[in-house]
Amino acid sequence: MATKRITFRLYPTKEVANKMHSWRQLHCALYNACVEHRRTSYQRFNKSVGYYDQQDCLPEFKKCWIEYKELGSHALQDTVKRVDFAFRRFFKLKSGYPRFKASRRYKGWTYPCKSGWSACTNGKNGYLKISNLGKLKMRGQARDWGTPKTCTILFKQGKWYASITVDCVPTRYQTGTGAIGLDFGTHHAIADSNGGLVNNPRFVKVAQAKINKIAKTSRRKRSPNFKKKVKASRRWKKTNKAIAKIQAKVARQRQDWQHKVSTQIASGNSLVATEKLNLKGMTRKAKAGSKRRRQKSGLNRSLLDVGIGNLKDLIKYKVSEAGGFYIEVPTQKVKPSQTCPNCGHQRKKTLAERVHHCEKCNYQCDRDIAAAMVMLQYARGQELSSSGVDESTSVDCGSFKQVAQVKRQKRTAQQ
Repeated sequence: MATKRITFRLYPTKEVANKMHSWRQLHCALYNACVEHRRTSYQRFNKSVGYYDQQDCLPEFKKCWIEYKELGSHALQDTVKRVDFAFRRFFKLKSGYPRFKASRRYKGWTYPCKSGWSACTNGKNGYLKISNLGKLKMRGQARDWGTPKTCTILFKQGKWYASITVDCVPTRYQTGTGAIGLDFGTHHAIADSNGGLVNNPRFVKVAQAKINKIAKTSRRKRSPNFKKKVKASRRWKKTNKAIAKIQAKVARQRQDWQHKVSTQIASGNSLVATEKLNLKGMTRKAKAGSKRRRQKSGLNRSLLDVGIGNLKDLIKYKVSEAGGFYIEVPTQKVKPSQTCPNCGHQRKKTLAERVHHCEKCNYQCDRDIAAAMVMLQYARGQELSSSGVDESTSVDCGSFKQVAQVKRQKRTAQQ
C-alpha cells in the first residue's frame, strides 16, 4: 500500500470561482491572524501559544466571524496547522520566522480528512463535491487509484486545481535485470556506467530570450513600491503575468522530461546507484565580495534547471515500486570522481579535467562515466537489504497523524 498524489484541473463556473476566491482570502486572513496571535502572545505576555490553543479558539472565532462557518471546521484546523508547521520548522532552524502572507500569494486550502468533500471519479476525469460549494467538473487521469484521503484546492496561473492523495496499490511493471550507476551534472544531465549520456535540456536558457524581451518592456512601466505606497500599473501586471506564464511552462517541460528519463532508467534496471549530494550547499549563493559571483549564479542556474533533487526522488520511488534497489553512495567516503574504475587508484582532478586518465593503469574514459562506474562497483559490493537501502533524511515537522496519536494517548491516560 502506498500514498500517491494526483492533481486534477477544476472547471468552476464564474459564480463558483468568485466564491472560491473569497474562501481563499478568508483562509489567508486566518493564517495571518494565527501568526499575529503567536507573535503578540510571546512578545507582550511572554506566553507561547501552540496548535491546540489556537484550535480550541476556532468555535468562538466562528461565532464572531460568521462567514467562516461555511468553510468547514476541518479545513480551518488545517490552516491553523500550517502555521504550527511553519513555527516548528523555524524552531528546528529549517526556515526563517513565519511572515504574513498576501492574499494574491496564498494558493488555497486543504481538507485533511474525508469530511467536507468527495471525489466522484474512478481516477479519470469526474466531479468533485465540496460542501457549501457544489459540484465541480474536473479533468485528469491517475496511474493508480484507490481510497481518497485528503484534498487540497489550489489556484495557480489563473486556473483551479484539486490535489488529491489516495491510498493505493502501485501497479508498475517489473524492472529489467540490469544494474546501472548514475552521475549527475550540468554539462551532461546524467552519465551512466554503460557509457550513455543524457544531455542537459536547458529549458531555462531556451526560454530566457523570451523572458528578457518581455522584461525589457516591463521596465518602462510603473512598478509597485510599497514603501512609497505606489501601486503597479495594469500594463506592469500584464507583462509580469506573461513572464510567469513562460516560467510555468518551463516547470512543466522539466517535470515531463524528468518523468520520461526516470521511467526509462527504472524500467531497465533492478539496481540503481547514485551519489549522495548536498544540493542545498551546492546551490548556495556566493559569499559577499566574491569575484566569481556571476559564475556561481550561472552554475546554480544550471543545477536548478536540471532539477537533480526531484529527478533522484522520481528514480527512487519508481525503482522501489518495481521491486528494485536504489542505493545512494556516500560521495565523501568513496570519492567517485577521483577514483579509477579499473584499478581503484585515486587522484585529485580539477573541474576543467573532463577526461579520466589513470596514471597507474592508463585507463581512459569520460570523467562522469568513470564516476558512475565507481558508484556501481561500490553498490554491488554492499550487501544491503531492501529496508537498509532507504536512507531518507526527511524531517517530520508535525502532521495530523501526530495530532491523532497525541489524542489517543490522552484518552488512554484518562481511562
